[in-house]
Amino acid sequence: MHPRELPKLPLDIDLETKRVLKALPAAHAALAELKGIATTIPNQNILINTLGLQEAKDSSAIENIITTHDDLYKSELNLKAFKSLQAKEVQNYIAALKKGFELTTYTGLLTNNSILQIQEILEDNKAGFRRLPGTALKNAATGETVYTPPQDYEEILRLMSNLEEYINDSEMQDCDPLIKMAIIHFQFESIHPFYDGNGRTGRIINILYLILQNLQSLPILYLSNYIIKHKADYYRLLQSVRDENLWEEWVLFMVKGVEQTAKETIELIIKIKELMLDYKHRLRANYKFYSQDLLNNLFKHPYTKIEFVVNDLGVSRLTAANYLNKLAADKMLKKNKLGTGNYYINEELFTLLTKR
Repeated sequence: MHPRELPKLPLDIDLETKRVLKALPAAHAALAELKGIATTIPNQNILINTLGLQEAKDSSAIENIITTHDDLYKSELNLKAFKSLQAKEVQNYIAALKKGFELTTYTGLLTNNSILQIQEILEDNKAGFRRLPGTALKNAATGETVYTPPQDYEEILRLMSNLEEYINDSEMQDCDPLIKMAIIHFQFESIHPFYDGNGRTGRIINILYLILQNLQSLPILYLSNYIIKHKADYYRLLQSVRDENLWEEWVLFMVKGVEQTAKETIELIIKIKELMLDYKHRLRANYKFYSQDLLNNLFKHPYTKIEFVVNDLGVSRLTAANYLNKLAADKMLKKNKLGTGNYYINEELFTLLTKR
């Protein structure tokens, strides 16, 4: 199959069809509500960590990098006795996501340099954009080549430079940012600029673009769970744009994904807030050592350890150990041993995050 030539952006096609325009208001309303409710959590790292870890797991699962929630949270503890290659890859994802958020927030741009840094952390290498031909996307079941992305390094650079300009120049195409997000995601995945990590990098670009457009302020809206639920449609619609230029269904799929995911994330944040309030009342009523920092720690890390409490509260190891052991004795936390170290599980939060 010969490589299909990708069009430069902007597209010479009107994507603001009646069906798309009808779908946009509900998605924007859900995004606005999510952005507002996220500000009501006292420490933004609680959402970035807990939802980011969930996204890292889901996004990696799309690429068949499978890990359990238990392994994922254990890997965050960095205990020497625990090693999981899959969980390490998922940890790389959350690190890449945070790096992208930091760069985009600092510069107000989403550049190719940022995208290269994101992918470098994801894959733990400096391979950069593809320089060698031979990359093809195949049907996992049949082995048949379904799409051949651009093969020439100079062509990849040209297309990525064009994409970078499109992402950051709002005047290049006057259309709704959610339509642009769908175009950007299609274009990036079709350029397929890296040897590995294109899908995960592309999904990070989605949320960073929403932040760039001020539709979100935190990286907490993630489409990976939606894509997992509709994986066949996701790949079919991507390919229908490549083969037949059928843009409307693809754009509608992405807009619907934003709306549904925003609504699900709102529900989850409300439940996290309710559980935090319950913990706050119980801690304040029964423990003299209660503090907001301690509460934040127990919700920022579904699995916590003595070092996390030392760092977050500025207390000694002995004091931190006393706090955690007392909470474990009273069944507020569950204490587990791994190697020579202990870790402590917020079981109610763990259940909330894993039953999606």
